Amino acid sequence: MDHRIVPGASTGGADARDSSVGRGAAKSQMSDDIIIGYDGRARCAWAGAGDTAFSRYHDEVWGARTYNESGMFEALTLGVFETGLSWSIVFGKRDAFREAFHNFNVAKVAAMTDQDVDRLLQNPSIIRNRAKIKATVDNARAMMSASPSLPALAKSYDSSRKGAPRSIAGIPSSTPQAEALAKQLKAQGYRFVGPTSVYAFMQNVGMVNDHVRGCFRATSHGQSPAGAHRERL
Repeated sequence: MDHRIVPGASTGGADARDSSVGRGAAKSQMSDDIIIGYDGRARCAWAGAGDTAFSRYHDEVWGARTYNESGMFEALTLGVFETGLSWSIVFGKRDAFREAFHNFNVAKVAAMTDQDVDRLLQNPSIIRNRAKIKATVDNARAMMSASPSLPALAKSYDSSRKGAPRSIAGIPSSTPQAEALAKQLKAQGYRFVGPTSVYAFMQNVGMVNDHVRGCFRATSHGQSPAGAHRERL
């Protein structure tokens, strides 16, 4: 299973959610795909059993629709930086990325200069990769000029899935829709937007809901679970 598509997966060692399992968490019951958490709710197993930022991300963000420009830009950017890494690493730096990229204000990031890129390369709180930082600036510029806009593109895609995935193993790493969207984004000037990255973006902004069957956030096609719309990550 590609670690990019299941946010809880790790390339090794303790991750952001593991560190607080047990702090205020009730004794959990766990299967391969579902875990009973601190509050008695059934969740996708990758969310962990504790009351953590990672479990709140599972509950409030992943699979919840947003057309908010900054929220979509943030999801796209974190996907850029996740390339070749695990989601837990990127998620743990989320607040630092928000500070570095003007709280994902598209116009402000689009106006960043080469000097700004050089400055961010000295920032130890983020992932210091020149190509990814420059891609983020270029993607902001693409968002400013592209037509149709990224929110409009998102609205034009609708998941063809008719029900929740039966298991985590059944979640795809990409789909024909992700491949088509990636092709459109590349044509508009976006960078680091391969089909796998784009599918992860689709999950993050709720274009697809991959919460597995049994999770309280799972839903059938065409239905919206409680709390399924939000503004930001």
